[in-house]
Amino acid sequence: MIEVSHLTKRYGRITAVNDLSFTVRSGHVTGFLGPNGAGKSTTLRMILGLHAPTGGSATVAGRDCRGLRRALRQVGALLDAGDVHGGRTARDHLRFLARSNAIPRGRVDEVLREVGLSAAADRRVGGFSLGMRQRLGIAGALLGDPPVLMFDEPLNGLDPEGVLFVRGLFQRLAHEGRTVFVSSHLMTEMEHTADRLIVVGRGELLADETVAQFAARGSRHAVEVRADDPAALVAALTAEGAQVVQAPDGLLTVTALDAVAIAGIAAARGVLVHELATRTGSLEQAFMELTGTSVEYAAGERA
Repeated sequence: MIEVSHLTKRYGRITAVNDLSFTVRSGHVTGFLGPNGAGKSTTLRMILGLHAPTGGSATVAGRDCRGLRRALRQVGALLDAGDVHGGRTARDHLRFLARSNAIPRGRVDEVLREVGLSAAADRRVGGFSLGMRQRLGIAGALLGDPPVLMFDEPLNGLDPEGVLFVRGLFQRLAHEGRTVFVSSHLMTEMEHTADRLIVVGRGELLADETVAQFAARGSRHAVEVRADDPAALVAALTAEGAQVVQAPDGLLTVTALDAVAIAGIAAARGVLVHELATRTGSLEQAFMELTGTSVEYAAGERA
């Protein structure tokens, strides 16, 4: 479990993280979302003890990571896939990590095999693609078989097969009872991978809830309808206070009335309905609405 309590980080007059508190529980994949400049990477580094907080605290399994001996046995992390000496082979890189954390040497080949890099184990990392570096970084996080794992943008550079592999890996680790904390800007992947979300903006907590609860924040809940007489149905629905948009192909998008009410109105007017589907808010839509005022540099702004 990861516990963050009133965590604050200032750089001179700039506050990167402001009185942030949340808990990441074991047995779940928890997504960490926020616009660029929201303080996500700074928060991860403070949790890992790489940056000292200005105020507050962050603990992993009840312990402060600063000065933690054999840290990879307690918490595994991928923060920057490019932060590897390019002249080393993948196997040598992991052997160095294993030796410095008293991890059995045989574990190196196990994690290389797990992330699909066995065939590239003796190649120099400098010749790796970004996706291969991401896999190597994940191997390093898994090396000590830790109960807590943290990943910062782990899907960058991965092909579709790699994305499916990582998605399945994270879910498996969570099912094993581990704590899995994933920072990402890919909303679709969070919908498929995460159970819970922690959302920050300008260094402050905006949401801490399940993926379903967060997606339900999206305001554009609508019902899509196809009918044999769309004009008659539009008139009837509008008279009942609905807002209706009709597409050129006759599809009606209705807001302010639910599917049951729409079906009842159509039946009362003798309009045959061929299709009736509720469209709920999306994770991406909810994210944009919640963080709109927290974006550091918004597209379309005039200087």
